[in-house]
Amino acid sequence: MSLILDTKFKLESSDNFDEYCKALGVISVMRSMAKVMFPVVELTKKQDGKYVLTCNTMIRNTSIEFNLGEEFDEETLDAHKVRSIITLQEGNKLVHIQKRSGDRKETTIIREFEPDQMKMILTADQVTCTRIFKPIK
Repeated sequence: MSLILDTKFKLESSDNFDEYCKALGVISVMRSMAKVMFPVVELTKKQDGKYVLTCNTMIRNTSIEFNLGEEFDEETLDAHKVRSIITLQEGNKLVHIQKRSGDRKETTIIREFEPDQMKMILTADQVTCTRIFKPIK
């Protein structure tokens, strides 16, 4: 199995997301907005070999450009600055570690790409959330 590129995946289900956001210290109003958003995620690869991961929501769109295994600066959906690194495991799993400063916790986001879905497993402060995204046809 390998990464699935150039396919848009839309959030279909989410388990324990509010608790995960609480563990990160996301404020209540942002958590309330997140409950009604169905983000669309897409992974592409540029000719120079860099990957681009986009996440589009009705409130904010983000895009990160990265090389596997190299640290980079990132701004999260809730507008926090972090240092991140993304590695590839088992051919179809992107492991994304966000190192936060101040009172923010470190978080790990695993995106597992399969032909019929993209599964995200998010962990912060021993709280885990699973989100299932389905391809947009």
